[in-house]
Amino acid sequence: MKIKILLAEDDTSLGFMISDQLKSEGYSITLCSDGAEAYKRFNDEKFHLCIFDVMMPKKDGFTLAKDIRKLDSEIPILFLTAKSMTEDKVEGFKSGGDDYLTKPFSVEELQVRLTALLKRVHIITETPEEKIIQIGTYVFDTENFKLTHAKFDKTLTKKEAQILKILHKFKNQVVERDVVLNAVWGQDDYFVGRSLDVFITKLRKHFSEDSSIQIINVHGVGFKLEYK
Repeated sequence: MKIKILLAEDDTSLGFMISDQLKSEGYSITLCSDGAEAYKRFNDEKFHLCIFDVMMPKKDGFTLAKDIRKLDSEIPILFLTAKSMTEDKVEGFKSGGDDYLTKPFSVEELQVRLTALLKRVHIITETPEEKIIQIGTYVFDTENFKLTHAKFDKTLTKKEAQILKILHKFKNQVVERDVVLNAVWGQDDYFVGRSLDVFITKLRKHFSEDSSIQIINVHGVGFKLEYK
């Protein structure tokens, strides 16, 4: 099994250098140039480990880690930074990071840190993400965006599928609005917030054939997908 790593680094040369080196070591690397792009990719795919530069445009590494911890409390996160001050390291750990590597660093040191982090979470024993999900009397094909019921067969839009994946991941729990907005749109301003409400309404209509399934709006907080 190839270990999939999400790498966010706005220095293009350094990003390609790290990516090429880790690929030669057998890792599968997804390289992003800013934090917002990395957050969207994290929602779209399954990763085993994250490497984040601290100083990035659109969403810095610390904020990115905090947002990802709302979706996944276990995935290892390694920070890369040009800063070595104690308060920066403390901030990194507070935001959900597991380790810290100060630039410049050697490829050998990076490899040692990654190996240690992967061993810590016993990554080899991980089970693959579900691709076919049963939601009440519906079947959701997460790869092909297909929502199937005895009465119809619907192809969801990419955003509908992304939102449904998040709600299902935390089924019967409240998911904060900003978590969904950042994961799907990469931002959480007023206008994309209105778009989210439209997509939620569409999803409710798709599930209207099964009264046991509800997408509840928790006012001022977020949404909850409820079903048994």
